[in-house]
Amino acid sequence: MCKQVLDAEVNARDDQVFLRKRCPEHGVFEARVYGDATMYVEAMRFNKPGTIPLETQTEVLEGCPLDCGLCPEHKQHACLGVIEVNSACNLDCPICFADSGHQPDGFTLTDEQVERALDAFVRAEGEPEVVMFSGGEPSIHPRILELLALARSKPIRHVVLNTNGIRLARDPSFAPALADLGVSIYLQFDGLRRKTHEMIRGRDLRELKERALDACAEAGLTVALVAAVERGVNEDEVGDVLRFGLAHPAVRSVVYQPVTHAGRHPEFDPRTRLTNSDVIHGIVEQTGEALVASDFFPVPCCFPTCRSVTYLLVEGETVLPIPRVLRVEDYLDYVTNRVLPDPAIRGALEKLWSASAVAGTGSMAEQLACATCVIELPAAVRDVSTKAFMVVIQDFQDPYTLNVKQLMKCCVEQLTPDGRLIPFCAYNSVGYREQIRASLTGVAVPGVVPNAGELLPILRVGPHGSKVAADTTNGGSHPPARNVGRSL
Repeated sequence: MCKQVLDAEVNARDDQVFLRKRCPEHGVFEARVYGDATMYVEAMRFNKPGTIPLETQTEVLEGCPLDCGLCPEHKQHACLGVIEVNSACNLDCPICFADSGHQPDGFTLTDEQVERALDAFVRAEGEPEVVMFSGGEPSIHPRILELLALARSKPIRHVVLNTNGIRLARDPSFAPALADLGVSIYLQFDGLRRKTHEMIRGRDLRELKERALDACAEAGLTVALVAAVERGVNEDEVGDVLRFGLAHPAVRSVVYQPVTHAGRHPEFDPRTRLTNSDVIHGIVEQTGEALVASDFFPVPCCFPTCRSVTYLLVEGETVLPIPRVLRVEDYLDYVTNRVLPDPAIRGALEKLWSASAVAGTGSMAEQLACATCVIELPAAVRDVSTKAFMVVIQDFQDPYTLNVKQLMKCCVEQLTPDGRLIPFCAYNSVGYREQIRASLTGVAVPGVVPNAGELLPILRVGPHGSKVAADTTNGGSHPPARNVGRSL
């Protein structure tokens, strides 16, 4: 893949949606971006106008996606900030968009670098909702507890640790320490079969996952199970993962992520790649239609085909999806609705159907209580603060599917130690990841990021385009053009 910026078109064929590009050097290229064309079209009703961040960090020089970020052309603020505190990992997964593991060009961020990234996030958002610590494997960072405490000292509502769970399983002091910090857990959990673990993670991790979850339950930590779902590997386990999560006392959410084909990944055909609608239909089929496709609604703050969510009220064998008792579309349909519904309920649902929603937290309980205050719930599930369970399907774009129109609405941002907020899909697909790694380690990435060690100024720009300050520390060169769709 030459990864040039190309004009592209989105086409429907055989009730599927494809991104079609023509490269002058390599010819026509297609990637499947949505497995259900009807659902794709219906999702457009949930496209909420964006909210501009308080501050942007770069100027518009070459145009999206080459000026991240955020640049003044970006159309949405950051619901979720992700910070990679290291590149090392205690696994070498065959599927890893971060290409983490035991590579020679690794890095470990210092306290000062992490604080610089967090402070940029606070300046852009005022009071950010969620920051997620990731890697690599962040739990093996020698100062991870101190870094999490640093984030808790900032005006950031929720702090989340994204982890494979190995340290949680092996270090009896780790879960209680995280609980004392008020951290939520985002736990890698791809399935229940040995073969699934071996194909996606390179080894059988089932016992370690169960021990990690038991440690979280004992410490009182709330957990989201996060399944990377790959065609021909584990798409037939999405129902089993949901049932497992519903039954475990520590788990308050399941997140399904169709595999992002960046970094390391198995061979695949981009014309048959798994998408959000495929996962939704798989859940329906594998739960005996206990859940149906209409229980899931797009998240309006990002591009509506990127993320879908539903909430379940659970008591024993009773599982009640909230959209069965509350007409969510009356509040989140921004195109066909002409009468403004109850603004308090709409506001609550906007926060629940958002990348900033963290399951099992007090703020989620407050929003659920507000959203359901006008309906009579069955007695068994009336206590929404303890009965609610969140189900998320999130398809991140990769070099095969990246579309500038979607990217400009991205609300998940990578927080970098040079003070930028880079849209997550651009970070993994456009060359920013390689750029940042090279600038931190001094090891160039051949053929990917020329002159990556060169420092360029990072410009902070106020909400009306006013230049706030220039920061020439820890910068990096502009990434090369990549293979993206220009517009829909």
